[in-house]
Amino acid sequence: MLGISAKIKATSINDLGTNTQKEKNMCANNNLIFRQLFDYDTWTYSYLLADPISKAGVLIDSVKEKVDRDLKLIEELGIKLKYVLETHVHADHITGANDIRQATGAEVVYGAAAKVPCADINAEDGNALEVGHFQVKIISTPGHTDGCTTYHIDDMIFTGDVLLIRGCGRTDFQQGSADVLYHSVTQKLFKLPLDTKVYPAHDYKGNEMSTVEEEINFNARLGKGKTKEMFIDIMDNLNLAKPKRIDVAVPANMKCGA
Repeated sequence: MLGISAKIKATSINDLGTNTQKEKNMCANNNLIFRQLFDYDTWTYSYLLADPISKAGVLIDSVKEKVDRDLKLIEELGIKLKYVLETHVHADHITGANDIRQATGAEVVYGAAAKVPCADINAEDGNALEVGHFQVKIISTPGHTDGCTTYHIDDMIFTGDVLLIRGCGRTDFQQGSADVLYHSVTQKLFKLPLDTKVYPAHDYKGNEMSTVEEEINFNARLGKGKTKEMFIDIMDNLNLAKPKRIDVAVPANMKCGA
């Protein structure tokens, strides 16, 4: 696998031309194909999005045990999968990225900072991947791990574990940092339009989505005017158990689940 940033066929967000903007507007007017999928064993959300015009699409945060489900849906909807996007190297489940790549020819994308050797594309902060008539904007959001990436599509952000609904991912493993996570969320994600929809990789209470405004106002760890010092104190005192699958999941995910 190439695994190099130069392979990205997209351009910098600032370089997107007039024609691309017209196509983006056309896609927005026709609505994206969107499916939120769930794995009950690991409480993981996966997301399938596609351009309704060209049927070019992406799958975000796949789960190995759900590959057959995802491939069936992709076939049923006639989606031409272009990218399998991973928000980070997961510790709680094994990705289905490699299996889906082999079945569809889609390219596997990780944030460049994750340094995943099997990735076809190491996406840099500020780049945008073109998918039919929409773009996937890359936002580097380390903190839960050092390689976390948020994917910004239209008025939605797919935040992985860095920003959950009313919470956030832990920061005590995989080169995580409460200081860095606080900056990623408050100085990047919380600066997006308030009505931006937030779709995380997990939820344990039955929530499906939130908004930036809701998280600023109600997030128990990062919202309600929490200072960085307050947040670091919260994270330093969670005393969480070691994830049950981390010793299997992380090595497997560094190989794209192969």
